[in-house]
Amino acid sequence: MKAKLFEPFKIKDITLKNRIVMSPMCMYSSTEEKGYVEDFHLTHYISRAVGQVGLIMVEATAVTPQGRISAKDLGIWSDEHIPKLTQLVDGIKKYGSATSIQLAHAGRKATVDGDIYAPSAIRFDDKYKLPTAMSKEEIKETIKAFKEGAARAKKAGFDIIEIHGAHGYLINEFLSPLSNKRDDEYGGSKENRYRFLQEVIEAVKEVWNGPLFVRISASDYHPEGLSVDDYIEYSSRMKEQGVDLIDVSSGAVVPAKINVYPGYQVKFAEKIKEQASIPTGSVGLITNGLQAEEILQNERADLIFIARELLRDPYFPRTAAAQLGEEISAPVQYDRGW
Repeated sequence: MKAKLFEPFKIKDITLKNRIVMSPMCMYSSTEEKGYVEDFHLTHYISRAVGQVGLIMVEATAVTPQGRISAKDLGIWSDEHIPKLTQLVDGIKKYGSATSIQLAHAGRKATVDGDIYAPSAIRFDDKYKLPTAMSKEEIKETIKAFKEGAARAKKAGFDIIEIHGAHGYLINEFLSPLSNKRDDEYGGSKENRYRFLQEVIEAVKEVWNGPLFVRISASDYHPEGLSVDDYIEYSSRMKEQGVDLIDVSSGAVVPAKINVYPGYQVKFAEKIKEQASIPTGSVGLITNGLQAEEILQNERADLIFIARELLRDPYFPRTAAAQLGEEISAPVQYDRGW
């Protein structure tokens, strides 16, 4: 029986050749600090496509300059970003991998110069700046920035868009009662706190009809924060809005102690998949093919997002195939070695 890790996965009109996803990881390598793709990014991402990863997801890419996690993050707030992003997409697709980009805004965790913005004027911790609470006009402008970022991603040729709603960044900040203390229609109730993400999804879908993922943090790891049960409800709402897959991570909206172990976030993906009836991606210390195969065979998730292991091993699919007794084809240039 063929390993499920190497079965194709179809989402709308996009078919991934296997279920291995390169998880978005910030590279802090836009050295001119203008958000442009540089030579490093071309080498970094295309080498993983050579390694036969099914879906390459480009790191958190900021929809506004103030939405960068760091000044060296990639950006998509200008049409000037499109040519190099297009070059990157073309290079990845040449080796048979599908392409995705994660549209992001760092909110109160931005470390750029000048003012930073959040739902409420609350620091993440003492190491971060005090953010400015966003006005309704600034909220509308940011939603528009996500829409324009999606339109640029489409022009660049990406197959899939992921909206970054996790890890304590802006969308996550709106969702969590720990970081959102607003008393208008964007705060207070669970429904109101979802409104910002709802409107971002609506805006993106005005210009994008391809597969749409959302990354979430399924637990705040805080007694007064959100739990996976809250995110089952949110995931059901996202499904109703036309989101195709939930990329399930956890934590980082507030400082918290997290018990980290291999596969520690799989349980969240499994519960959301089962109870919200939506495909999920699983992340978190998944480091070998046997572990990935168990998750898929037991229907705990639909895709396996690999992060640090792909930094250590750009050819992780080949390693995983060997562990599972599978053979996968190599690019013609590498055939003799494989």
